[in-house]
Amino acid sequence: MINVGVVGCGKIAQVRHLPEYNANPLANIAGIYDLDKSRAEENAKKYHTKVYPTYDAMLKDSMIDAVSICTANVSHCEMSVKAMEAGKHVLCEKPMAVTYEECKLMEETARITKRFLMIGYNQRLTKTHVEARKLIEDGEIGKILTFKSSFGHAGPENWAVDKKDVWFFDRKTAAIGAMADLGIHKTDLIQFLAGKKVKNVSSLLSTLDKFDQDGNPIAVDDNAVCIYELEGGALGTMSASWTYYGDEDNSTILYGTDGCLKIYCDPRYSIIVEKKNGQKVLYDIDKMQTNHIQNNSGVIDSWINSLVNNREPEISGKEALNSMKVVFAAIESSKSGCKVCVDDFGN
Repeated sequence: MINVGVVGCGKIAQVRHLPEYNANPLANIAGIYDLDKSRAEENAKKYHTKVYPTYDAMLKDSMIDAVSICTANVSHCEMSVKAMEAGKHVLCEKPMAVTYEECKLMEETARITKRFLMIGYNQRLTKTHVEARKLIEDGEIGKILTFKSSFGHAGPENWAVDKKDVWFFDRKTAAIGAMADLGIHKTDLIQFLAGKKVKNVSSLLSTLDKFDQDGNPIAVDDNAVCIYELEGGALGTMSASWTYYGDEDNSTILYGTDGCLKIYCDPRYSIIVEKKNGQKVLYDIDKMQTNHIQNNSGVIDSWINSLVNNREPEISGKEALNSMKVVFAAIESSKSGCKVCVDDFGN
């Protein structure tokens, strides 16, 4: 049994971490901490656990094996490092951290302390994406030439617990907007599906239609459009948006020398393979979760499985760092107006 402390009781904890830990027979929610004590008490009552008065008190509890960091972006590094140095394994929500240096520190701390660090990139865990990767590896569409991947919805104000004071819109707490919130998922996914790293990035991050409670444009990006060049030459686009004022879009299409593979593009079939010779193969595997329709993300089950078996998590700090490096390169590209080589961005 893995005893877990959950830090932060916002929406992501309420709809994913807490219920998924509760549903896993090998996990025990040993305690909760939130800056908002009443929110912590409300969730503790629901899951029959206790509330820690401080984060330090949670870390000092020898019963706690691991913690879930479900707090605002800017606190991820400090809280994760502190937990690992206290001997706890860490599952941290995305984005990993808000600077490349912070991400490196988290990965280095995990290595030095010999604690496991996992980042919540859930997209690569869906049954459809796992099957899509297998189809690509088996050569179903030949060599990947181009791709396009998009993740967009109407914005975090429709998701956050506090809809009037949305921390996602505040540069002091979020640091990065849609690119870190949604773009990191698709950046990680493209590399996962193709089995190749992003080599070069050209991007534009912009604030088009989101305003703070005073009516001023928010200080972080609400849209990001990136051109990614993969190792081996494949070229494609990744779009992340908080201004898709319609149905959520979480689709990916990869075009190869022998056909194309469409993922979560059709309401019935989660994968459609269209072959060069006109043949079409349909797969009804699962439905992609949305902000309004939640299902098991697979993150908690994968995390607990790695702890029980004393095995490096599938989405380890080292693995997550690769995707974050692309995100930071994209931010740099948008600022400079130039293409950025990911390997040249940071070491």
